[in-house]
Amino acid sequence: MQPPEKTVETKRIFQGRVVGLRVDTVSLPDGGTARREVVEHSQSVTILPVDGQGNVLLERQYRKPVEAWLLEAPAGGMNEGEDPEAAARRELREETGYTARKMEHLASFYVSPGFCTELMHTYLATGLVAGRADPEEDEHIDVTFVPLCQAIKMISTGEIVDGKTIAALLLAEKRLNISS
Repeated sequence: MQPPEKTVETKRIFQGRVVGLRVDTVSLPDGGTARREVVEHSQSVTILPVDGQGNVLLERQYRKPVEAWLLEAPAGGMNEGEDPEAAARRELREETGYTARKMEHLASFYVSPGFCTELMHTYLATGLVAGRADPEEDEHIDVTFVPLCQAIKMISTGEIVDGKTIAALLLAEKRLNISS
């Protein structure tokens, strides 16, 4: 099936450390044109670490764009050419200090395909081994363990509002056959 839009012009607006912005002019099937604003973002990973007692390791960190402290699964961007599982292992270790004996791919999904190119790969991490975190200079992360069943309920109560974390929790709940 052919895409209904064809890019006829691309204008680069901004390139930052995390995102780029371009405006594509596209031709439409009716002969008209339209402009599409596109946020370019590298692929990323999110990891749901679950210990042997069924507790999930979550991070509490301040997110400036929404001016709020959020409870989230560990996550981060992939480096150019990096394998998704290798990125998941790296991010888990850097942000939490933990490593995982087993890393299982649950799903990959576009974060917000209406305007952003980011493809996120979600992993379930088990067989956790504690270590020392090595966060980036601008990351201030508090980690906490929460029973997985409680974390699932925290979605409905509005205590967990981060989309990637909600997806990871629901995917893990199904994979682990846990009923909340």
